[in-house]
Amino acid sequence: MHKKQSVAICWFRRDLRLNDHAALYHALRSGLPVLPLFIFDTTILSRLEDKADRRVDMIHQVVGGLQEQLRTLGSDMLVAHGTPEEVFRHLLQEYNVAAVYANRDYEPAAIERDNTIAAICTAAGIEYHNSKDQVIFEPQEILKDDGTPYTVYTPYSKRWLARLNPFFLKAYPVEQYFSALLQFRDKQLPSLQQLGFRKTDFTYKAPELPHQVIARYGETRDFPAVEGTSHLAPHLRFGTISIRQLAAFAQKKNLVYLKELAWREFFMSILFHFPRVEQHPFKQAYAGIKWRNSEAEFDAWRKGQTGYPMVDAGMRELNTTGTMHNRVRMVVASFLTKHLLINWQWGEAYFAKKLMDFDLSANNGNWQWAAGCGCDSAPYFRVFNPSEQVKKFDPDLKYIRKWVPELDSLSYPQPIVEHSFARDRALKAYKEALNNQ
Repeated sequence: MHKKQSVAICWFRRDLRLNDHAALYHALRSGLPVLPLFIFDTTILSRLEDKADRRVDMIHQVVGGLQEQLRTLGSDMLVAHGTPEEVFRHLLQEYNVAAVYANRDYEPAAIERDNTIAAICTAAGIEYHNSKDQVIFEPQEILKDDGTPYTVYTPYSKRWLARLNPFFLKAYPVEQYFSALLQFRDKQLPSLQQLGFRKTDFTYKAPELPHQVIARYGETRDFPAVEGTSHLAPHLRFGTISIRQLAAFAQKKNLVYLKELAWREFFMSILFHFPRVEQHPFKQAYAGIKWRNSEAEFDAWRKGQTGYPMVDAGMRELNTTGTMHNRVRMVVASFLTKHLLINWQWGEAYFAKKLMDFDLSANNGNWQWAAGCGCDSAPYFRVFNPSEQVKKFDPDLKYIRKWVPELDSLSYPQPIVEHSFARDRALKAYKEALNNQ
């Protein structure tokens, strides 16, 4: 039992770092010894079908690294396994907790979780503090003049960029207050096996700001054979890099990249203000589309066996690495929804299982964008031609040959659908759905 000493708990979630960390900064300045906490949340873990999940492996490695860093400071990270409610009820018995600090999350399930823990703390007379950390601007901070949320990216991004100033990019000088960390030693980190998972091929490397890549981002980002993207999306997702650090860097280096960070917050805002999009199309008029939903064609898409080289390369890259080039994501998503007329939610769910950088708001927003039923000013009749995309963005077939080595052999399948036929079929299905409103 540790009842004598009053402590503040700093609960780490999507902010797995010790630098420029809002909740940790406020906890360390509270005047109380700070107990860092991470919970392997069984509510989330139980939903993961693949027990060799790279994301769990990444988090496990990162949390182990945080423990090592904290131990050099005479402290540690308490690592628990269970539901947050179970863990906090136990901790409130074990420790004399005076306050809990966490960074805000904006997804529906996370808001519900945090409200539950805040209620437990309040009932026990414990202060519950939350801070802005994973975004530059929260969903309530970028609104139209009439106080309503933006539903189109371009005007949202203009206001986002106009409001961006050094105040919002200032780092929290956490390191100055490390002496306030609670001096304790936790037991050994639970193994992946104890958590119900298996080791993967993933090896965590601390994020680095890719100066050259971001400087040339506008020219190179669409070419999957080129090292033209930052590969920082998983780090943003789990908070192993600070959004303030990245945005400050991008503001100096490249406006195109900075606008990608605004896209991330736009989709977070949409999910926050319109939580129904988690289950339904943003544009409700599209709810009546008659999807074909062929299991066999979905299986061919999933395995990268459609006979369309860029689609197949992208899906194989995803299945092998847990990531996919951004341009190719648009192509495979358009192909599934428009060429095969398979419900965007099937693709969304598959990406949710596989993507290292899976983020509910971005995944949902981008799939709805591809399907033409989301927050997009373009009409539904945008259909990517996969063959034209190859000519524009992988003309030498370097990316495609890497993932589809059998491209020129008889073993490579014929296209499962003809482009012009598929395009006409999709436009007809969409038009019918809208006419039947």
